[in-house]
Amino acid sequence: MSAHPATLTRGMVLLFAFCCGAIVANIYYAQPIIELIAPDVGLSSTMASLIVSLTQIGYALGLFFLVPLGDLLENRRLMILTTVVAIASLLAAAFTDQPNVFLLVSLLVGFSSVSVQVLIPLAAHLAPEESRGRVVGGIMGGLLLGILLARPISSLVADHFGWRAMFMIAAALMAAISIVLALTVPKRQPDHSASYGQLLGSLGTLLRQQPLLRQRAFYQACLFATFSLFWTAVPLELSRNHGLSQTEIALFALVGAIGAIAAPIAGRLADAGHTRNASLLAMLFASLSFLPAFIHPLYSVIGLAVTGVVLDFCVQMNMVLGQRTIYALDAKSRSRLNALYMTSIFVGGAFGSSIASAVYEHGGWLWVVIVGSAFPLLALLRFLSAAQKPTLATA
Repeated sequence: MSAHPATLTRGMVLLFAFCCGAIVANIYYAQPIIELIAPDVGLSSTMASLIVSLTQIGYALGLFFLVPLGDLLENRRLMILTTVVAIASLLAAAFTDQPNVFLLVSLLVGFSSVSVQVLIPLAAHLAPEESRGRVVGGIMGGLLLGILLARPISSLVADHFGWRAMFMIAAALMAAISIVLALTVPKRQPDHSASYGQLLGSLGTLLRQQPLLRQRAFYQACLFATFSLFWTAVPLELSRNHGLSQTEIALFALVGAIGAIAAPIAGRLADAGHTRNASLLAMLFASLSFLPAFIHPLYSVIGLAVTGVVLDFCVQMNMVLGQRTIYALDAKSRSRLNALYMTSIFVGGAFGSSIASAVYEHGGWLWVVIVGSAFPLLALLRFLSAAQKPTLATA
């Protein structure tokens, strides 16, 4: 039995946005503090970025194996169960001091943080068609704000209380979120009656049948690879070559949170039928976002901040445009469509973060600029190629 669209109030949208932001932040707390975590748990500097990439790989695995259950199981119960696993994983991260154990726990933190991707399709299901882009954009704004605020909060907490305190605080927040979900999120039992095996098997069918899904997943995977590369490498650049402390790096990351305003803007543009032009601009400016790195060395930190803001804005805009597009493809398959879309994105993100340390260690910031610019350029070229085909003209 599905809830009627009228049950989605403005207050519920704000609540969904807050929950999404708080849960997804779990994936990013480690990103700016890997140089503090790695030596404490026995990881080398070149292996440090594995903490970030394994968290993202875990998230991708959760997206593929857990999120499709949103089309089969009661949504609220599924979200609460995954949040409980997140609490246990975060507590384990706070207390372990073994490198292999910490990497495994990082995988589990990502795997258990996917309830946001059940919550977003639920909101899309509850929202009326004419305002679906605005609703999804508003909730994505909260999610993306959580992503962007996780880094400065983590840096500040680690600087003053140690990195382990951040994971303890995150576990306590997840405990509170699980109570909020239980008390406020409406129940939704999907109509889908297939088995779990059939549900997973249908993912391949959906991927083959939906060219727009394939297109949007590829674009965003490329942009998210650059996003993860930048935000994993930039703390290294700021601390080593610019002498910034963890608190100063936190302030730098806070500037990047300005990019979260792109989500509601993108939702409104999609509702107004401007998906193609907005996507073109997002990929174009993402390709150009690293150019400020070449300004005078005296202003290089400002240049890095400009890159962060522009890149965040472009990535968030393109993500929401893509979600608005795929949610319109098949209402009964939204959780699975979202699972495929987001899995592809986080595979791209995991790749970007996994190569960040190696790229920076071997070629410095210049190599980061080259590699970081290449991914969105590849997406842009594919987008322009797809635009020549009438069936993909709105991709």
